[in-house]
Amino acid sequence: MRFLMTRLGGALVVLALVAVLVFALTRLASGDPVALLLGDQATAADIAAARVQYGLDKPLPTQFALWVGELLQGNLGQSIFLQRPVAQALLERAEPTLFLALFAVGIAALIGIPCGMAAAIWRGSPGDQALSGVAMLGASVPSFWLGLILIQLFAVKLGWFPASGYGDPSSPLAERLSHLLLPALVLGLLNSALIIRFTRASMLDILGEDYVRTARAKGLAERTVMVKHVLRNALVPIVTVLGLTLALMIGGTVVTETVFNLPGVGNLVVRAVLRRDYPVIQGTLLVIAAIYVFINLAIDFLYTLVDPRIRLEGK
Repeated sequence: MRFLMTRLGGALVVLALVAVLVFALTRLASGDPVALLLGDQATAADIAAARVQYGLDKPLPTQFALWVGELLQGNLGQSIFLQRPVAQALLERAEPTLFLALFAVGIAALIGIPCGMAAAIWRGSPGDQALSGVAMLGASVPSFWLGLILIQLFAVKLGWFPASGYGDPSSPLAERLSHLLLPALVLGLLNSALIIRFTRASMLDILGEDYVRTARAKGLAERTVMVKHVLRNALVPIVTVLGLTLALMIGGTVVTETVFNLPGVGNLVVRAVLRRDYPVIQGTLLVIAAIYVFINLAIDFLYTLVDPRIRLEGK
């Protein structure tokens, strides 16, 4: 309980700092959301009236205090351009982003962990060099280029997957999710490169431990040694990378969502920035920061399941 309260207190401090920074940075950016909303034909009186309507005529400290008051009531604000609550706009965009993140992390783990294990087992061999080279290549390939290549191959030529979009909102969930397979494959392949490198490095550290040599000396099968003794003890950094990758993708994979024309959180943030839609920018980034914080908290608790030697203590 002491550990939990300490971490939650730290999370609240982080979110408070994020709120201050997001509010300040959005106001420092050039451009007037009211002028963009009303267009070039708006008069000075129209702009002034709209600024009063949206509370933009008040001093910045007053605007910040009003926004914090809404946050404490569970209200992320009202979008200037979308004319609906920010929370509603986020919920409408959450489904494709959430499933895309889960699919991509699953693909990255299924590729990265076995390949990283193989590279560690075959250390110094041509197989290790080939896998390390593939990991370096995957880390350097732009996501938009790989997305366009897969669209051309699997969507245009073979017709196996939809090329873009997320389908009709009234269509079955399985049909909508089929639109996420190609973008999830793009993100999974690219992010598996990092997991390969972390898995390999972590397993190489464990392979030199005395208890691994002892397990082999007892006559245990190599598969048992690798899975039960090596991989399990090497999972802590791997779990960290997987958790941070998931948080990053939930935060919005802007380039991939743009290439595949997905109506996700990334697209929502980009459009809000271009329109200077302050409430959407502030509310979305604060939610993303909260996701990061609580995924990190969940990872800390997972450590005790992955490695029983770790004990959580409030410090």
